[in-house]
Amino acid sequence: MSYLDLYQSGELLRRVREGYRRLKTCDLCPHDCGVNRLAGERGICGAGAHPKIASANVHRGEEPPISGARGSGTIFLSGCSLKCRFCQNFPISQLGNGEEITTTQLAERILRLQRLGVHNINFVTPTHFVPQILAALHLAVPRGFDLPIVWNSSGYEKVDVLRLLDGIVAICLPDMKYVDDDTALRLSCAPGYREVNRLAVAEMLRQVGHLQQDDEGIAVKGLIVRHLVLPGGLAGTRQTLHWIADNLGIETHISLMRQYFPAHLALETEGIGRKITDEEYDEAASALAEFDLENGWVQE
Repeated sequence: MSYLDLYQSGELLRRVREGYRRLKTCDLCPHDCGVNRLAGERGICGAGAHPKIASANVHRGEEPPISGARGSGTIFLSGCSLKCRFCQNFPISQLGNGEEITTTQLAERILRLQRLGVHNINFVTPTHFVPQILAALHLAVPRGFDLPIVWNSSGYEKVDVLRLLDGIVAICLPDMKYVDDDTALRLSCAPGYREVNRLAVAEMLRQVGHLQQDDEGIAVKGLIVRHLVLPGGLAGTRQTLHWIADNLGIETHISLMRQYFPAHLALETEGIGRKITDEEYDEAASALAEFDLENGWVQE
């Protein structure tokens, strides 16, 4: 079913209304803050009733099937349901830098990026703005919006909320950050991260399947899992890759990232006050081969 089919059948509007209903006692993320965002109350993410964005530009630094030759139309949303002590984008995610706009203005940003010729529209840290994004799409679709949507998220998401995106999001780009819940709580304020994350990523795979690319190598649909290697094995890389192979399949595309550096509050946090070593990254990369995970990308 296409965006236009969802629009014409009324299904897209139904999902918009369900999303806004949930904002009255917000339960869009696993924190279940219960605040009335429509009345101006704010929970852990800091978001209100209107979308807030830090930027909406052509971005060429994503994985090759996402950026391609013409770039990804990337919209960085302000705020976050996590509080990662090492966040490299903390002015946006933690301090809330950005511009609060209407859903009409968000639709205009989406359409402008499409006119620039990007391969896709890439929503970064979008979980807490599901209803507003759906509302903007409801405005953009009848005006000709038809690009694949990339859901570029922390992976700390609820399955029932993700189901609002079924048939709308084409490409899922979630993080898998931790295997240890105590570490997730200490470093990201994410209770129960492992189970929540694994259920969410499995739901994403159900919706979009494994990565599909066109003749030019551009992603048209599918899942890419991102995993950031942390110092001292705190991310549980080997266990995460083992779980992916066993539960998602060895066809899964994985982006194994080595760009960790001690940003934000990392220098005052035990265990994460340094970059990772070459040996730590090499050990993580070797686990890809150990579990026959041959699809994806490692970094030099």
